[in-house]
This record gives sequence, C-alpha cells and structure tokens, in this order.
Amino acid sequence: MKKIAVVLSGCGFLDGSEITESVSLLIALNQAGAKVSCFAPDIEFSATNHLNGNVTTEKRQLLSEAARIARGDIKALSTLKTSDFDAVAFPGGFGAAKNLCNWAEKGAACEVNPDVKRVVLEFHAASKPIGAICIAPVIIAKVLGEHKVTVTVGDDQATIAEILKTGAQHEECPVDDYITDRETKVVSTPAYMYGNAKPNEVFAGIFGLAHELVEWA
Repeated sequence: MKKIAVVLSGCGFLDGSEITESVSLLIALNQAGAKVSCFAPDIEFSATNHLNGNVTTEKRQLLSEAARIARGDIKALSTLKTSDFDAVAFPGGFGAAKNLCNWAEKGAACEVNPDVKRVVLEFHAASKPIGAICIAPVIIAKVLGEHKVTVTVGDDQATIAEILKTGAQHEECPVDDYITDRETKVVSTPAYMYGNAKPNEVFAGIFGLAHELVEWA
C-alpha cells in the first residue's frame, strides 16, 4: 500500500484549506488504494469570517483548525519524514498562499514556510511525486522554479504571470483535468481557481491527480 502525505493549511477556503478540494483528495487517494496521513504547520494565523469575507483580529492555531478536516488524525508538519512516504500532496484554498507561504502578499517574491519548503525539496530530491491543487502550485513553482517545473492554475492570467517570474513553466488546464510534469514528477490541477466550478468538476480533476500520484508513487 502506497503512503501519501497530505499537507493542509487550515480549514476553510478564505484562510485555510479548501474543504471540497481536501475531502475530494482524501477520498480519491483512498479509492486509489493509498494510505493517507495528514500534516499541517503548527503556527498561528489570522482568521477570516467566511460569512462576509472580512479578515478578523482573531488568531487561531493552524494545526488545530486543519484537524477539523482530518477528523483529528493529524500531525505537525515538522514531524513529516520523507522516507516514510511515497508522495506528498497539497490541497488549495487561500491558506496555501497565505499560511504555507506569503504569495498572497508578495507573489513571486514570497517566502515559503521553512517546513513546507523542506518537504517539497526533500520529495523532489528523492524523486517522489508531488501533487498540488488550485493555488497550491504556486508553492511548487517558488521552490522548484529553477528546475523549470511545469504547473497549472487553470487560466488565471495574473497568477500565471507571477508563476513565470519564478522560472517555472505554466500550462493552461480545464477544471476537470490535470497536468503532469514527468521530469520533476509534479502533478497539478486547477480546481477552484475556476471560481464558477462545480464540485463534481473539481472532484474529476482531483481524482485524476490522485490516481496519477499513486501510480507514480
């Protein structure tokens, strides 16, 4: 049984992991026969009111928020050992661009959380596949840009322009599909980068990504 690590960034599309994307990924990986373990950085972040979209002054613990999606079965990202897993995947949601790095603020000039960067570099160095969904491919572009990694965020031109600044390549992709970079073993799918996407379309793209990851792992 292949072992896949999933890195969450909170709970909720405005300040954490997008829930539909995360659950779709967990289901699809299990359907593909993988054993999944969830991780998240043990850091604080500023919460967002999901009813009105306003950022609040409330500070929350990212790990405990991500535990909502993982049904409590989650560990701090600092404990993730690459040698224990065959692949790693990052769901989207604004938390990926806000909590796992600060792309939301700085774009291509962003800094990536040290543990997130370590995990991406270690999996790449070990030639183990990496999956990235929605906005999460920007993390992979930032960390692996010098390797000319190819990712997708759909057809979001502003984000594509920033991705190209990292040295990474971009390929447009519909919501229900995924793209594969066989040189770097990175698989990505746009999911809710298409704001009007339907849940079944998002699941279709993530289903393909998950099965590709497990097949490669």
